[in-house]
Amino acid sequence: MVGVVGAAGAAGQAGGRRWWPGFVALSAIWGASFALIKVAVDAGVQPVWVACWRCLLGAAALWAILALRRERAPRGLAVWGHSAVAAVLLNAVPFALFSYGETRVGSVLAGVMNAATPLFTMLFTVAAVPGERRPGPRGPAGLAVGFAGVLTVLGVWRGFGSGEVGGGLACLAATCCYGAGFAYLRRHLSARPYTATALSAAQIVCGAAELAVVAPLAAGLPGWPGTGPAAALLVLGALGTGVAYIINLDLVRTAGTAVAAAVTYVTPLWSTALGALLLGEPVGWNALLGGAAVIAAVALTRPPAGPAQRRLGGSVGAAAFAPGGRPGPVRSILSDQRAASGARQDRPDRAKGGGPARDRRCAGACGARDRWRA
Repeated sequence: MVGVVGAAGAAGQAGGRRWWPGFVALSAIWGASFALIKVAVDAGVQPVWVACWRCLLGAAALWAILALRRERAPRGLAVWGHSAVAAVLLNAVPFALFSYGETRVGSVLAGVMNAATPLFTMLFTVAAVPGERRPGPRGPAGLAVGFAGVLTVLGVWRGFGSGEVGGGLACLAATCCYGAGFAYLRRHLSARPYTATALSAAQIVCGAAELAVVAPLAAGLPGWPGTGPAAALLVLGALGTGVAYIINLDLVRTAGTAVAAAVTYVTPLWSTALGALLLGEPVGWNALLGGAAVIAAVALTRPPAGPAQRRLGGSVGAAAFAPGGRPGPVRSILSDQRAASGARQDRPDRAKGGGPARDRRCAGACGARDRWRA
């Protein structure tokens, strides 16, 4: 945590306080996602339809942003095939699991359970991505603390047959899907020559298509839930699954990945506060104690930053930990940064007549991608 605070301070000195509004807005939006899900399921919206509307509205927002920015959409069967698999792991299944879980538990517990996403991401990435940096000697201790925190949040002493524990396990399974999904992104989509926004838009539209097929078969046709729940779904999809990603991208560019990663620590505070204040949910001692243990475990298991990552402000992988399933790969964000930097440096060369050669060098250097997500 000290490293994150230090990086945040350095970023603040470098760029003034421009990143603070985005940081607060992003953590609040993702923290509010769990309360919005709770409003929808309590109004009778089936969990699979909550996930479907979330993806449909998020896809509409991201594709609109992609069109406004005139960025190139992904092409090729390989990209769309991998995007479809990533959508299953990062959107369709976890969104439905979180929605189902919140039919049995409150948004407070769901938000705290989501904080375990970085732990699963680390496990899957180390196991599945060749050459991935290990978390260091503190890693095993961090995993033990995180596991104890998860069991505390679940309240396992009540027995696994209780409805609350079953809902908590569904939320835990959703975070496990996120971990597997981020590892899949790193291995199969991170090197694609597209911006993070474009890859995210492709992923979310795949998730929307998958759920549009499954939802009617699993839960029948949707009904009108009422103005309030419909507004909650609109905000959850367009803002929480669409616009929030753009805020995150801007935060990485202006403040660095360490500051963006710190959103992981703040989001459970928002989900707890909003669930307690707006929905009147009780906040048990086990949620507070277990949540603190999970956040401490995330800090312990963060891999040491390499020289390139220190220059960028922190751990690349840490920026991938998005409550509610933030889409897209971190390397894409960093490649966007490099592409923007390359474009700025290229302007003098063009004036000197070296534009085409410089363009070819920049295209090669900016080909590696590594994203996020959330």
